[in-house]
Amino acid sequence: MTHLLKSTPLPAAVLLLLAIFATAQITNEITFDTTFPFYVGNARMPPGTYRVTQVRNVDFLLLIEDANESHSAFIEFTPTHADSPHPQTDVTFNRYGKVDFLSQLWIQGQSYGMQMLPGKAEELAAKSATVSRHSVPGRSGG
Repeated sequence: MTHLLKSTPLPAAVLLLLAIFATAQITNEITFDTTFPFYVGNARMPPGTYRVTQVRNVDFLLLIEDANESHSAFIEFTPTHADSPHPQTDVTFNRYGKVDFLSQLWIQGQSYGMQMLPGKAEELAAKSATVSRHSVPGRSGG
């Protein structure tokens, strides 16, 4: 009986992580527009309309590409949690000085979102400037 009680937290933690991953997914795609250039990891993206899709059969990896597919990048993410469901789909950026980096994706009605893992460019920018956050509206569907 004591062995059962000691081993119960591990399966519970695994189930919780699976539940988080199951909810922190993009069903089809998210689209958004920017009027400013930004980085996805270490890839610089020009202003424009973008589509975000989750890479099939690869956990925690997203593809971000512009509307005409001339700029694209893959980025890893980790699930993140909010205290309440997000009121709208939005895309959050970290700004260091005048440089923006894709930071988070939130889907309307979900408490779980996606936190992008910073690339080397963002890590360097963070050393020389303080971060401010801003968001643009996104559209779910596709």
